[in-house]
Amino acid sequence: MSESTQYCTFLVDDLYFGLEVMKVQEVIREQQMTRVPLAPATVSGLINLRGQIVTAVDLRVRLGLPRRPAEKSPMNVVVRTEDGAVSLMVDEIGDVIETSAEMQERPPETLAATARSMITSVYKLPGRLLLALDIDAVLAIEPAGAGGR
Repeated sequence: MSESTQYCTFLVDDLYFGLEVMKVQEVIREQQMTRVPLAPATVSGLINLRGQIVTAVDLRVRLGLPRRPAEKSPMNVVVRTEDGAVSLMVDEIGDVIETSAEMQERPPETLAATARSMITSVYKLPGRLLLALDIDAVLAIEPAGAGGR
């Protein structure tokens, strides 16, 4: 019997992503957010999660996708990291699905380089591909003003 992995799935734009269930703390609706001056564009702000201050990262911005339409409220996938909880702002929450090694493929070359660098693997599902996110790569955000000087 092959080893299987469970993924918490969600949509960002028209891409179907998954994070290993063991890395996900919870999924919550849009939260009131406090903006952070001088934060990188990918950091939308801070949310208060039952007394815990959590950084919210907009996955659309991080992946280089168009901004979310104003009328569409984001959902939050709160993940556990070594540095504490972080919220990933996504468009829509999916289901928890189970994958197996037989379903696994390499990330397609058609994905933008930015997105491809954050994908650990791809799983072929009926009618769609599940892109497994590398949470460490997603959260490797350069500080505002860093780079090209």
